[in-house]
Amino acid sequence: MLLWPQPSRNSFLHALGAGAGALALAAAAPLAAQDGAATGAGTVEEPEGESPTDLPTPPDAVIVAQSDLDPPPTAEFNEAGERQIAFASDILSYDSDADIVTAEGNVVLRSGERSVRADSVSWSRRTGVILASGNVRFVDENGNQLFSDQVELTDEFEAGALENLLLALRQGGRLAARRGLRETDGTIALQEAAYSACAVVTPEGCDKDPSWRITADRVIYDPQDSRVRFQGAYLELFGARILPLPGLAIRTDGGAVSGFLVPDLRFSESNGVEVSGSYYIRLADNKDLTVSAYAFTEAPPMVSAQWRHLTDKGAYQITGYATNSRRFTDATRTDTFESEPRGYLFANGKFQFTPEWSLTSSVRLASDRTFLRRYDISRDDRLRSMVDLERIDRNSYFSLAGWATQTLRLNQDQGQVPIALPAMDYRLRLDEPVLGGKVELQANTLAIMRDEGQDTQRAFARAKWDLRKILGLGQVVTLTGLLRGDVYHSNNNLLTQTVSYRGENGWQARGVALGALDVEWPFVGELLGGTQVFTPRVQLVVTPPIRNLAIPNEDARAIDLEDSNLFALNRFPGYDRIEDGARITYGFDWELRRPGWEVKTTLGQSYRLDADRDIFPDGTGLSEKVSDIVGRTQLRFRDFVKLTHRFRLDKDNLAVRRNEFDATVGTSATYVEVGYLRLDRNITSVEDLQDREELRAAARLSFANYWSVFGSGVFNLTNRDEDLSLSSDGFQPIRTRLGVAYQDDCLELGLTWRRDYVSAGDAERGDTFQLYFSLKNLGFR
Repeated sequence: MLLWPQPSRNSFLHALGAGAGALALAAAAPLAAQDGAATGAGTVEEPEGESPTDLPTPPDAVIVAQSDLDPPPTAEFNEAGERQIAFASDILSYDSDADIVTAEGNVVLRSGERSVRADSVSWSRRTGVILASGNVRFVDENGNQLFSDQVELTDEFEAGALENLLLALRQGGRLAARRGLRETDGTIALQEAAYSACAVVTPEGCDKDPSWRITADRVIYDPQDSRVRFQGAYLELFGARILPLPGLAIRTDGGAVSGFLVPDLRFSESNGVEVSGSYYIRLADNKDLTVSAYAFTEAPPMVSAQWRHLTDKGAYQITGYATNSRRFTDATRTDTFESEPRGYLFANGKFQFTPEWSLTSSVRLASDRTFLRRYDISRDDRLRSMVDLERIDRNSYFSLAGWATQTLRLNQDQGQVPIALPAMDYRLRLDEPVLGGKVELQANTLAIMRDEGQDTQRAFARAKWDLRKILGLGQVVTLTGLLRGDVYHSNNNLLTQTVSYRGENGWQARGVALGALDVEWPFVGELLGGTQVFTPRVQLVVTPPIRNLAIPNEDARAIDLEDSNLFALNRFPGYDRIEDGARITYGFDWELRRPGWEVKTTLGQSYRLDADRDIFPDGTGLSEKVSDIVGRTQLRFRDFVKLTHRFRLDKDNLAVRRNEFDATVGTSATYVEVGYLRLDRNITSVEDLQDREELRAAARLSFANYWSVFGSGVFNLTNRDEDLSLSSDGFQPIRTRLGVAYQDDCLELGLTWRRDYVSAGDAERGDTFQLYFSLKNLGFR
């Protein structure tokens, strides 16, 4: 066993069943010594008439005794070219008849960063053989540690025959073998060997069997490429031999090598039984390729490949899937295609050309709308592709980007999905203050195109000034001024279904001016043995009337009053809509901290000084002079309990318009998570803001140290009265999952069951079973 506190080495050998591998790199390392006499080296037994200093010096090595080996020798050879080997021991003796020098008791030999520790070491001057015995530990310059009952070395500390040995690799693996032999070229051959990356003791120091190991008839270690090759290798899981591993090789430095990966096994309603296997190809230290094949009982086979490449400027990867199968083209499963090519392409990367300039890109394309769901690759309902060229320095930001989206929703027209190209944004923060405040300048352009819908182009320039001061009584005052000019052009406006999003056809322009005063006043005091901070806040924002409805709305549609945008200068999420008029927003933040406990609460409301705003749909909480009341409460107890509650209350009758609850109780091993969301806004004029009610739950229970059971579910609680497009009666499971898993320091193993309750074309509703396991520190997944 190799982890400290160190159990007996025999128990490790028993656990591995006779180990393997890259071990003789430790035994093959020569040792050296340091010049100088040893002071206080313990008791020395001297032969009559001789002293240790009178012993003849061997021709190939200089052995020098010393009591303290730190710091290590600075050189492995002296001026005469002789190897230096420093040692220390409790007792040093010399047998003049046999011409043998023996060191006993806490013996340490060291040369540079290499060392040997043993109960005793004997050196035969006649044969040049050095024999270390009794709890031998050999550490090489790479940090690998060799354990053995006995190691035979030459006077150059070159290992020969090895018996009953064990090696702990610095990268985490462990090898053991009954016998070993080091060849003259440094190659190590091991017989009856085993390898495992698993710990063989528990954190409490008790012995345990490794959950997996590799046994082999023969193991060859090549120190030139730091690689261990296995012959006649088998994978054993929980002591059962389950899989032959022909051609297996691993690297002792932790790097990956080419080879087969562990196959996956799955059953699904759409494809039947699925068996997949992969082969990993290590082309160089900075690039690799993984090719995979998938066989199904209810579908034609599929292939995939992933290419990864790390360059001197950045990294990228390309993943592709391809098959030929039949598919449905509508949700009713009545319109079908015969077998046709189908697939998916995903590529992304980032390149850093200079400290300021970078390029980020991502491409996601599917042959059809159901391919990803049918083959359980992704459950996304849209695929986004983008490219973004950025320049960032201390005071400026520049971005030139493009965005395209492929919809996978069966009832959505791809022609209505926009393409944003180009999208340019530039921001500059001035070094010198203006009137004591910070100034930021911004220029932005955007072009949106649709094949069968409205096209919009936009450009604006903006200047923003901020002044922040702390007054004598602790008030934090922020003054803000903003000026902005916009130019828009749009056509085919009537093709946009929601009237308030269209804007007016042709060229449009508008100007924006905004002034704001924000005052926060924190009060700090003691409460319930902890510290509380109460911070009332008042904000005044004034904006002259703006031609909002004359401008198309492309990026400011999902408007809803909540705690995150209560004090925002513009409660709309984008640039195309700006809240005008004058309003006062008021509220408070309260925080209590006690040992192990933390509570935070936010509550607020706003009051509009002028007439109602028709740019806000009824039900958003902002359409009248007095807004709804919004708040958020967070509770945390150590890392065991985390609760967050967000809400919006109707200003007239305190009815709950938004109720969102997220809770996590437990540890990382055993926990319960619950998420609930209800939007009761009664908005019927805008398709983006329908009412919703959803429940999400997940739980995991750990037992027997390494085992756990888990489950999760997503449930739609929206009924047809809240959304006419739904057929739900108020409880509709969307997806549920159950499973059992085993996970320790080197193995993940599990069986999961998932049920989908909604069909999407040829991605049928039904059950999916998957068996998986992952071996750590071996390159298997």
